[in-house]
Amino acid sequence: MIMKSNYYFKFEDLKVYQKAIDFGEQVNHQIEKFPNHETYKLATQFIRAADSIALNIAEGSASTDANFIRYLKMAWDSSHECVAASTKARLRNYIGFDEDEANRKAITEISKMISSLINHLKNK
Repeated sequence: MIMKSNYYFKFEDLKVYQKAIDFGEQVNHQIEKFPNHETYKLATQFIRAADSIALNIAEGSASTDANFIRYLKMAWDSSHECVAASTKARLRNYIGFDEDEANRKAITEISKMISSLINHLKNK
């Protein structure tokens, strides 16, 4: 949940950005339970990919539509990287089936929203 600030950026109104922020925090909470030997392996890769979704949306939002689309595609790619990371985390018993399903649900929703935004920008 994003806290309201006295300083406002337009991209913060994007639902996909808000969901991506929440997903990054969800992943951050999950990796806290990973074993120490994963600190610089899967845990780092997973949180970097999860955070990259919101970061790319924010970074590209102030640019031209064509450039924003490029950043949205990077966000979309990062969301799919999170599918593999979540699967690896489940297979290694760092998260359970329900957490993996929750990740997949969030990633599916975010990916669809990114695709819709890309299509909207292309058809303007």
